[in-house]
Amino acid sequence: MFSAVVALVGALIYGSADFLGGLAARQLKAIVVTATAAGSGLMLLLVAAPFFGGTWNREDVIWGALSGIAGALAIGLLYACLAIGPMSILSPLTAVVSAIAPMLWGLLIDGETLASVGYIGLALAVVAVVLVGFIPGQRTVRPSALGVAMAIGSGLSIGAFLILINHTSESSGLIPLVINRAVNTAITGSIVVALIVVAVRRGEGATSPLRPRAVGTAGLRRAWMLAIGCGVTDALANVLLLIALREGQLSIVSALTALYPAGTILLAAIVLRERIAPVQAIGLVLAVAAGALLAIA
Repeated sequence: MFSAVVALVGALIYGSADFLGGLAARQLKAIVVTATAAGSGLMLLLVAAPFFGGTWNREDVIWGALSGIAGALAIGLLYACLAIGPMSILSPLTAVVSAIAPMLWGLLIDGETLASVGYIGLALAVVAVVLVGFIPGQRTVRPSALGVAMAIGSGLSIGAFLILINHTSESSGLIPLVINRAVNTAITGSIVVALIVVAVRRGEGATSPLRPRAVGTAGLRRAWMLAIGCGVTDALANVLLLIALREGQLSIVSALTALYPAGTILLAAIVLRERIAPVQAIGLVLAVAAGALLAIA
């Protein structure tokens, strides 16, 4: 029960991080927000790691580094597929794949078993992921094969991140997450540097890739703070995810973690006064029911 509750709370915090990152991306370029969030999350993990203890070993460092690559790939493919659209189809598709892939891994590869009520909870969670992740109000358009492929690739990469982190030993503490975030920071930071180099060669100036949209000083300061807050919040969610995985089963934790869009839409409703669509409200109810069933499984 403890791991299920922690995973569900972590999912809501993941959604909160996405909300902050989305607000920051209204003023700053997405890659700048991503790199800034990766760096600020790394700082938090470096500060927190000594309090969790942990022993350095080669295997955990490798798992952490591979999970960092998987995470960076997941973000890149997610942004790319959502840019192609339609988001109302590709967003829930990504979330569902990110739930099912590690869920099947846990049940079929790791040999995890659940009570009957647990399998009902998993089924409800998958349905809830689809409904919560659905973005209403968009014109129904058939997604392109490329968009579907990238959405599936993003979901598989998120699933790979969960599986890889799940392979780390309990004695490693937060070390795998530190390595994960360091690799992620290196990848996204290198992309920003590459964009700066290209801009300089084109005569656009070194600050061109970093140049924000037309906002005042206060708005720009707010955007940077939101990007930093996104990284800190996301790192906190990673810690909760790691705790949930070490206390529970991959199949349950992955299903509940995939409900992260719930945190985004709840914050959007509270802060931005955005209306929660009926289909999303149903998804939220099913998510609570799934969480309850998985907690007692």
